[in-house]
Amino acid sequence: MSDTAYPAIAAGRRWPNLWDAAALLCVFGMLIAVANVARGTFAPLSNPEAVTISLDPAHLPAYAVRTTLRMFAALLASLLFTFTYATFAAKSRRARLILIPVLDILQSVPILGFLSFTVVFFMSLFPGSVLGVELAAIFAIFTSQAWNMAFSMYQSLVTVPGDLDEAARSFRLTAWQRFWRLEVPFAVPGLVWNTMMSMSGGWFFVVASEAISVGNTTWKLPGIGSYVALALEKRDIVAVGWAILAMLVVILAYDQLLFRPLVAWSAKFRFETTASAAAADPWLLALLRRTHLLRVAGEWLGGRLAAIGGAPLRLLPARRRGVRGQASRLGDAIWAVLLAAAVALAVWRIVTFVSGALAWPDVAEAFVLGCFTMLRVGVLMVLASAIWVPIGVWIGLRPYWARRVQPLAQFLAAFPANLLFPVFVVVIVRYALNVDIWLTPLMVLGTQWYILFNVIAGAAAFPGDLREAAANFRVGGWLWWRRVILPGIFPYYVTGAITASGGSWNAAIVAEVAAWGDQKLTAHGLGAYIAAATDAGNTAQIVLGVTVMSVFVLLFNRVLWRPLYAYAGRRLTFA
Repeated sequence: MSDTAYPAIAAGRRWPNLWDAAALLCVFGMLIAVANVARGTFAPLSNPEAVTISLDPAHLPAYAVRTTLRMFAALLASLLFTFTYATFAAKSRRARLILIPVLDILQSVPILGFLSFTVVFFMSLFPGSVLGVELAAIFAIFTSQAWNMAFSMYQSLVTVPGDLDEAARSFRLTAWQRFWRLEVPFAVPGLVWNTMMSMSGGWFFVVASEAISVGNTTWKLPGIGSYVALALEKRDIVAVGWAILAMLVVILAYDQLLFRPLVAWSAKFRFETTASAAAADPWLLALLRRTHLLRVAGEWLGGRLAAIGGAPLRLLPARRRGVRGQASRLGDAIWAVLLAAAVALAVWRIVTFVSGALAWPDVAEAFVLGCFTMLRVGVLMVLASAIWVPIGVWIGLRPYWARRVQPLAQFLAAFPANLLFPVFVVVIVRYALNVDIWLTPLMVLGTQWYILFNVIAGAAAFPGDLREAAANFRVGGWLWWRRVILPGIFPYYVTGAITASGGSWNAAIVAEVAAWGDQKLTAHGLGAYIAAATDAGNTAQIVLGVTVMSVFVLLFNRVLWRPLYAYAGRRLTFA
C-alpha cells in the first residue's frame, strides 16, 4: 500500500491525528463500560440485585455486556485449550490414541452434564460470591466452544502439505519455528471460521449456562440467557422479542469489530501459488490505518510476536531423520497397558457408582432412549449435509457474498432453540402432532452450522491455481464436484461433521424438552432423560445418561467419521 493511495495516512504518520483521538475515546469508553458492568461479578450472593433478573428492556444493554464478557472469557480459554490440546494430539502418536477419543466424549457431553458437577466446585473456590457462579457459567460456555476449535486445529496440523513441510525442514527451521511460521498460518483460515462458530455455539447454550438449576437450587446470573429463561417462564412474548433484538445488535457489533477484520486478515494465509483477487478491507481496518498511535502499537506488537515465533528455540533435542516415525515396541506396549488400565478403572468406578442407585432395567432404558436420539442425529446429519455443503461451497468461493452472509450466518447459528419453543409448543398442541417427530427440527439448530462454517472455510482456502487449472481444462458439472471441489473441502467437511454430530447430541438436551409457561412437551430420547435427571438432582441417572451418550458417540465416530478423517489425511490433501 503506497502513501499516495492513502494521503491521510501519509500525513498522519508522525503525529497523532483526529482519528487517534476518536479511536482512543472509543477504546477508553468501552473499557469503562466493561469495568462498570463487571463490578457485579464480585458481589456477594446474598445481595438480591446480584442474581435478580428484570424483564424491563432498559436492563438489556447491561445484560448484553455481561453475556458478551462471559463468552469472550470462554473464547480465550478455548483458544488456549486449542493451541495446547490439539497440538499435543497432532504431534504425539501415543497421546493421540487417548486425546482424540476423550475429545469425542467431551464434545458430546451435554452442557447440563458439566454443570451438575462443576457448579459446586467453582462455588467452593469463592464461597458466598457471585464469582463462583460466574466461573461455572464461563466454564459451561467453554464446553460449547472449545471442541470444534480443537478439531479444526488438529485437522490443519495433520493435513499440512508435505512439500511445505519438506521446504521448512530444508531451511533447517526448528519445530518451534515450523509451528509458528508454517503450521499455525496454515490453520488460521479454518480456525477463524470455527472461532465464529464457537461464539455462535456459546449463544446457543447461553440460556442453560446463565440460568443454572441443579436440584432445588437455581442461580440466575444477569445476562441475555437468563432474561430469555425468565421470559419463557412468564410467557412474555414481547420480552422474547426484545431479547432477539439485543442478540442481533451484539452479534452485528462483534462481527463488524472483530470477526470481519479477522476473516480479511486470515485471507493472506491461503495456500495458493497464484494471486487471487484482493477483497476490499473492512471499514474497521481502513479506519485503523488512518490512525497513528494504534497502527504503530499494532505494528510493534506484531513485530514482537513474530520475533517470538521466529526464535530458533529447540524445546526437544534434534532427532535423526526417520526416527520420528519409529516408536519403541516396548513403549507402545506399556502405553497400551496403561490406557487399558485407565479405561478399566473408569468403567469400574462408573459401574460401582451407578449400581448403588440404579438397576439393569434403568441401563436398558437409557440405551433404548439413546437409540432414539441417535436416529434423530443420523437423519439430521444427512439433511444438513445435503443442504449446506453446496451452499457453503458457493459462499466460500465468492468473498463478496461471504462477507455479506457472515453476520446473518452468525445470527442464525446463535439463535437459541429456546426462543422457538413458543411456536413449536403451540403448533404441536394445536394440531396434536407427534412430539418425537416435530421436536426433532430443533436439533438442526445445533447441527447445520458446524457443517456450513467448515465448508465455507474449506472453499475459501481452496487453492486458486487448482480452480484455474480446472477452468482451463473445462472441468464442470458433476465431474467438477467429484474431482475438484469435494476432495478439496473434504477434510474441512469431516471436521464440521464430527463437531456437528457431537453438537447434535449436545443439542438434544434442549431440543427434546420444550416448555412454554406451564405447558411442557417431552420427546423420547437421551437428552430428555438427562434433562429430567438434572432437574431432579439425580446424580446416578446423570452419570448413566452421560456415559451412554459417550458410548454412542464413540461408536459413531469410530465406525464412520474416523475412517473418513484418516482417508482425508492420506488422499485428499494438497501434498
